[in-house]
Amino acid sequence: MSTVAGTTGATGAGRGGPPEDVEASVADAPDTPHAPDAPRAKAPEKSGPTPLRLLLARVRPHRGVLIRAGLLSLAGSAAGLAMPLMAKYAVDAFAADRSPVAPLVALTALVLAGACLSAYGRYLMARTGEGVVLRARDQLVGRIMRLKVPAVDRLTPGDLQSRVTSDTTLLRTVLSSGLVESFNSVLMLLGTVAFMAYMDLTLLGVTLVVIVGIGAVTALLMPRIQRAQLRAQESVGAMGAALDRVLQAFRTVKASGAEERETAAVAEAARHAHDRGVSVAKWSSVSDVTMMMSIQLAFLAVLGVGGARVASGSLEISSLIAFLLYLFYLMGPIGGLVEGWTGLQSGLAAVRRIDEVESLPGEPVGRPGSVPGEGTPLRVAFRDVTFGYGDERAPAHKGVTFEVATGGMVALVGPSGAGKSTVFSLLERFYDHDGGTITVGGRDIRDWPLTELRGSIAYVEQDAPVLAGTLRENLLFAAPDAPEERLAEAVARTRLDTLVARLPDGLDTAVGHRGVTLSGGERQRIAIARALLRRPRLLLLDEVTSQLDAVNEQALRDVILELAAQTTVLVIAHRLSTVRHADRIVVLEEGRVRTAGTHEELIASDDLYRELATTQLAAATDQPV
Repeated sequence: MSTVAGTTGATGAGRGGPPEDVEASVADAPDTPHAPDAPRAKAPEKSGPTPLRLLLARVRPHRGVLIRAGLLSLAGSAAGLAMPLMAKYAVDAFAADRSPVAPLVALTALVLAGACLSAYGRYLMARTGEGVVLRARDQLVGRIMRLKVPAVDRLTPGDLQSRVTSDTTLLRTVLSSGLVESFNSVLMLLGTVAFMAYMDLTLLGVTLVVIVGIGAVTALLMPRIQRAQLRAQESVGAMGAALDRVLQAFRTVKASGAEERETAAVAEAARHAHDRGVSVAKWSSVSDVTMMMSIQLAFLAVLGVGGARVASGSLEISSLIAFLLYLFYLMGPIGGLVEGWTGLQSGLAAVRRIDEVESLPGEPVGRPGSVPGEGTPLRVAFRDVTFGYGDERAPAHKGVTFEVATGGMVALVGPSGAGKSTVFSLLERFYDHDGGTITVGGRDIRDWPLTELRGSIAYVEQDAPVLAGTLRENLLFAAPDAPEERLAEAVARTRLDTLVARLPDGLDTAVGHRGVTLSGGERQRIAIARALLRRPRLLLLDEVTSQLDAVNEQALRDVILELAAQTTVLVIAHRLSTVRHADRIVVLEEGRVRTAGTHEELIASDDLYRELATTQLAAATDQPV
């Protein structure tokens, strides 16, 4: 049997300071899952490496392939550099009445060779970009899976999805156009200028005066483009969060007749993203047009000065033609630099947003796929435990003290906000307590490796979440290696056999997103069966019979009582039928243990419990007190 030591109105101060592994940002976590959602906050900005250093760190593992791809692209572009010179030789051949076959053949060979080299280089670059995106997504998803619960609570699923999808995709863009192409564009720009100097230094001086002057104006636009790009990506994430909010409560939205309001809210977020995108387009267009205008103005200046020199006989017409071809050839490298700079700003903004997630506090990485622990039931003890969620509300626990011996069933009851669900969150180490001590199995909870601790506990949540997939996958989610006979036993004990028989493909039937094809009671029974398959040493049940009819509730209650003979069961209960059968009952009030005892003892001795039993608990079951 289970015994519980409780303190009435315990106010003992928490012993010890905050745990060393709790980040400051954990203090910003919202309240328990039963509390209203707290306002979402942005991920904290991390002072550390610059976005450029972070981007280069992601590119570094692929530098060998990128160098080869860059050299191939550079060779292809370099072949194009010789084309105006070959054109000059062809014009000279025509003028001297010589055969132009040799320069034309050379010109054709350069075109073909440059195209082949550039195509292969771009393929390598694109393939490497996909590899960078895949690696970034793998790392980011792995990091998200290992984030602490308070860190995830401060973000929205839609924004996290945006960072995994659209932000990582931008890494491919910045890799190709932002880094390699920009580097190649610089080299090609220098090579083109060298050939132009070979053609005529005077015309080169005229060209540089025009281009450098307008280029300085373009450089002033780049900070605006960077800021606009970051805001645009943030607004896309906000739009995803707004849409995710609706989809997560799709039936509630329809039942409340709120389609138009929610459509307007998502549309407003979309318009905001549109406005930010237009801002990026505006400044990028101004930058592009400014650089292209510089080439056109340079063409006019060179045509005027060069035409005068041809007329005076100081410059050959073929040299002027070649120079003008090189001038137009400048459009490629200059356009590549502008595009590369814009892409680089997008990539830096994406890296910053990705790093915001990776800088959030995470849990220690354990062995993947660790086997759920089996063994003797676990003893649980809370000693002067204090804990707060870090907002303006009162602490959730203000010196909670109680003990649960191995085996048996203990119920936690109390008004809403008394701290019941917080007990479960602390036992699962979703949060770390601020003071006092929590021991599980006689060992301080912080000394347990997380995989071992959670592998020894089964937690059935109140809303009993069901994942998209088959019924079998959901049942085996916590114990994927459970044999078929154990699965059949769990199905029978939770009365899911009738559901399995009704489904077209039995256990292999898809249950829909969040189990939309199932009733609330069926989802609760699936969650309990999942816990049975885990064979836990400590079972945490949060309102597990709240959506069951009387027949299934009785059956599940019998299963829980059987489990209580094999493991330690800790249950949050609002139903009198569950409380009546508990070995001991712990009454929580305003973050403290008010009292503890059996149902009969508490009915006779405690006013709060008597009130709960005659209102909340009795109303849930229509049973006499």
